[in-house]
Amino acid sequence: MTKEEIINYCLTYPDVYKDYPFDEKWTVVRHKDNKKIFAMIYKLDGHLCINLKCEPSRADFLRSIFEEVKPGYHMNKVHWNTVILDSNMQEDDLFDMVQHSFQLTKPKKKKERT
Repeated sequence: MTKEEIINYCLTYPDVYKDYPFDEKWTVVRHKDNKKIFAMIYKLDGHLCINLKCEPSRADFLRSIFEEVKPGYHMNKVHWNTVILDSNMQEDDLFDMVQHSFQLTKPKKKKERT
């Protein structure tokens, strides 16, 4: 998967946009409403990587079954994973992790008062 392909996939989610808050080497995909990041795409040691938010017990599980899933680079290692994209990981597994990150960071719905 190329950098453009994973960015384009992340942009298929509703009400998101890409941003470059650090430099042109790091592409960040955020929610429009709350500005929270759900994906960070960059190169590290020659490898294309993506940082994704993850529920802690699931993060540990994913790290134990996928060699290409590591604790989040430059992020809270309990809540974020780094996935090495130029590996043999199945797209369905990667897309599931992206969706999980999107869901964890999306704006909360306000409760209506009755």
